[in-house]
Amino acid sequence: MTRLFAALALAALLAAVPARGQNIAEDDPDILTPRTIAELSLDDLFQKLPENAGTPTGGRLEREILRRFNKSGSATADLLLSWAAESMEEKNYTEALDLLDQIVVLKPDFAEAWNRRATVYFLLDEYGASLADIRATLALEPRHFGALAGFGIILQSLDRKEEAKEVFRRALMINPQLDKVKESLERLEKETANQEI
Repeated sequence: MTRLFAALALAALLAAVPARGQNIAEDDPDILTPRTIAELSLDDLFQKLPENAGTPTGGRLEREILRRFNKSGSATADLLLSWAAESMEEKNYTEALDLLDQIVVLKPDFAEAWNRRATVYFLLDEYGASLADIRATLALEPRHFGALAGFGIILQSLDRKEEAKEVFRRALMINPQLDKVKESLERLEKETANQEI
């Protein structure tokens, strides 16, 4: 009886092993490989992101979304965006703003240019201008979790805690992998819970 059970178990195991040369990941449409992720539509990437949060696949999905956010469809705008990113890293915000101004004129439908300019305005403590650009970003791409995170940070800075919590929750619904946003939300929830007592 034990030999029969062992033989059946071995047969089941061998049936599960792919034939030589067969790639499980390539043949299973539910497994998201880097290649299949690159082939997904932006809508599909956003749909699959929450269900894969906290996994290597979730990280790849997030990186692919960010990669696509940074592509405007214009080689000129993309080059200007890379220069603006360098200026931001060097804390040359005047130059970064000049470059980003050029991009939003050239490609007004490029959400990431608005988002980056919102970031520069935030770094310059120009919250009104930053909020205006965040609104433009979200009008173009409502699922832009980076813009939502920035919006929440500004609301928190303005002591609009309830609104900040709501915006942070929206960002986390789209991308549950935003650890800093989770921490900010948890901190705000503790603060507001203490105020209610």
